[in-house]
Amino acid sequence: MNFQNLTREDIVKLGETSSELMGALILYLWDENQTLQTLKLRVKELEARLNLNSRNSGKPPSSDGYKKPNPKSLRGKSDKPSGGQHGHKAHQLPLNENPDHVITYALDICEKCHFDLKNTPPLEWKIRQVLDFIAKMETTEHRAQMKICPKCHHQNQVSFPTGIDYKTQYGESTKALFSYLNIQQLLPLKRLTETIQDLTGHPVSQGAIVHANKELYKKLAQPEEQIKQQLLASHVVHFDESGVRVNGKLNWIHTACTPELTYYFIHSKRGKVAMDEGSILSDYTGTAMHDGLPSYRNYKCGHALCNQHHHRELIAVVENDQQTWGQLMIDLLYDIKKKKEERISAGFTQMEPEQMAGYEAKYRIVLDIGLAENPPPPPPVEKKKGRIKQSKAKNLLDRLENRQAVLAFMYDFEVPFTNNVAEQAIRMIKTMQKISGSFRSKEGADIFCRIRGFVSTLRKQELPILKKIRDAFANKAVVPAPPLIN
Repeated sequence: MNFQNLTREDIVKLGETSSELMGALILYLWDENQTLQTLKLRVKELEARLNLNSRNSGKPPSSDGYKKPNPKSLRGKSDKPSGGQHGHKAHQLPLNENPDHVITYALDICEKCHFDLKNTPPLEWKIRQVLDFIAKMETTEHRAQMKICPKCHHQNQVSFPTGIDYKTQYGESTKALFSYLNIQQLLPLKRLTETIQDLTGHPVSQGAIVHANKELYKKLAQPEEQIKQQLLASHVVHFDESGVRVNGKLNWIHTACTPELTYYFIHSKRGKVAMDEGSILSDYTGTAMHDGLPSYRNYKCGHALCNQHHHRELIAVVENDQQTWGQLMIDLLYDIKKKKEERISAGFTQMEPEQMAGYEAKYRIVLDIGLAENPPPPPPVEKKKGRIKQSKAKNLLDRLENRQAVLAFMYDFEVPFTNNVAEQAIRMIKTMQKISGSFRSKEGADIFCRIRGFVSTLRKQELPILKKIRDAFANKAVVPAPPLIN
């Protein structure tokens, strides 16, 4: 019997005349209800996915499209007023004691009585200086004598200095500028050649820039190893990864960094295989700060999870799922963060044991509220392989069960609240992608990663980047050791 077109009266009549058909109708309606519940869950899931943006998930801001979410800082309010703070020291251009050019303006006639002042010594000089940037390509010619000995007729020639190898070539300063503008300032090759020609009037080929980067890549092998060894000795290291295209195929750029050091490597994989081959995790014994990617669990070092990620996901729990525990957890995490900052300002290096115990108890209460709002789904009628699919809120709760990693910033004051150091390092890679697109080859990606890690380290340590790149071309590159505390 076709139950789809039954009216209410038909169902009443059916119940009075045939218990067998009524039972079949009940089973049919049960199946329809199960399908309806599945569809409702699917609609809710799709609506939640549509509501995800860069503010309540890990999606990048570029994915928000034209309908961007209302700006809302995740940092919370500050007690300080906006703008320059009281006591802020003003900055202005200092006078150069040895100017390159001097133009004098003589005073010859008194403006009042027109007396001749040519022979009157000046009372003082009023000075104003104008700074101008002048770029030009200079040529240094190296001349090596050749002589024939009048006695034995041997042809003699003075050797050129090391590094002067070709009839014409670019010097260390010029090659350093090529690599700096291409890797640090992210100018694509074509725009870079145009920039050099506009500034100096000298045409430069893209091949010359590529050749300079290849040479610098080889010379930075030892400095990169120094960076890795210093990372291994660091108490806290930040890790992150992001997808990039290499020759049209998806690869992953990984970073390991601290506030003073940056190391990049690229691999075709994202997980443990890549981390074993290129990262420092296999030998690291400190605390690894990351976003919770399961591959990190394979390593025996300490672990700390990024609470900025948790904040974004908790916003989605509040806005999309309307669950109360999300805001409670946000408030608790930032309450602990504020208390930690107060302790640090007061000169303490750790939290009081009773304070930590109190926060742990509150943390457990919030998790229990979340579990109550996310009961486990009923067991499926048919057993299927694999894990039962859960909501995003329940997945987040499961991750937050790792209290030791979530609250690592409370237990150890050297562990930060977020993984922003690594996210900032990866953000520059995404900026490069937006400007230049993908890498054409694995070799080009490797060259970019090594040089970028080196210049990022220099920038963090406030060292002169161009000078240090010139030193690298002259085989004098050294990475100074950062402070022991991150």
